[in-house]
Amino acid sequence: MEKPRRIWVTTLLFSITFVAMVTLVPWYGFTHGFELREWIVAGLILMFNGTAITAGYHRLWSHKAYQAHWSLRLWFALWGAMATQNSIMNWTSGHRRHHAFVDDYDKDPYSARRGFWFSHIGWMLRDYDPKAGDFSNIKDLQRDPIVVWQQKYYVPLVLLMNVGVPALIGFLMGDVVAMLLLGGVLRLVLSHHFTFFINSLAHIWGKRPYTDKNTARDNGFLALVTWGEGYHNYHHIFQYDYRNGIRWWQFDPTKWLIYGCSKVGLTDSLKRVSDYRIEKARIDMQYKYASQKLTCQIALQKLEEQYELVSNTWHDWNKLRQQWVEHKAEELKHNWESSELHKQYEEMKSSMQEQQKRWQLARAGLLT
Repeated sequence: MEKPRRIWVTTLLFSITFVAMVTLVPWYGFTHGFELREWIVAGLILMFNGTAITAGYHRLWSHKAYQAHWSLRLWFALWGAMATQNSIMNWTSGHRRHHAFVDDYDKDPYSARRGFWFSHIGWMLRDYDPKAGDFSNIKDLQRDPIVVWQQKYYVPLVLLMNVGVPALIGFLMGDVVAMLLLGGVLRLVLSHHFTFFINSLAHIWGKRPYTDKNTARDNGFLALVTWGEGYHNYHHIFQYDYRNGIRWWQFDPTKWLIYGCSKVGLTDSLKRVSDYRIEKARIDMQYKYASQKLTCQIALQKLEEQYELVSNTWHDWNKLRQQWVEHKAEELKHNWESSELHKQYEEMKSSMQEQQKRWQLARAGLLT
């Protein structure tokens, strides 16, 4: 079968920048040296264009997980152009199809079922995608003047941000070449492959604590180099949540950026999945994994019993929380300690703690 037409623009872009990174950057470092401040500025540029993809292209425009002020959208559009991962329209259209047809060999633009190389970078080197340029699934974005503006002037913006900005910074710092190499070439290659890891490694390496209906994995290491995008299993089941790392200890600077901006009026309408839905998905997967591992019939029976109990407990807990939200009157707040709702809350909290212990034992086949 004949291979699709090669896309020379992307092929040359990835090839030339990679070769320059492994040759020119170390050569200049050995012969001229890089100053600490140049490394710091290059790191900031990497962060700006990285979070423009994660917070802007991905969570804002692809998934509409929150709303953003025009000034923040403009910031993301500019630094997103610097990331050189295509325009907002092209990126978002492809990503929405990825979620709609995840792992489908033909319909998912970067299906992990086609192997690491294809999902990482191969899908961009040839004209594999018959739907490329079909913007019928992003009609909402075509009403955003900043998205339309970036689409119209994408190529000039790419050149301005990738060449003009590092060159200007280098001129001000006294070494244009150093900044073009660090803030231009090295930053661009790292930014590309860190992002591409989400399409490739995050569908191969990691855990699936929330769903096994697709290949997406949670990987804390990948979260470190992708500004929090590594919790990919969670994202694929709850794609409209503005968070990827939902635990306080999970590294998700994109989530912190969006939340922080909400405190100064730059973002609003932040979407969050309820704790009940998250915990229900997690318990369902724990039950599935444990039932596949246990062989003793008695242990399986105990597991089934505890699964029903823990599911019901979380359902009751969710109802109790809803009652609390619905009765947030000042009078109840003032009398919270003595209210009937508070007594129910404390009883349910104690019941949940005990139930979790029994659930852990049942999953291990140790409940007697």
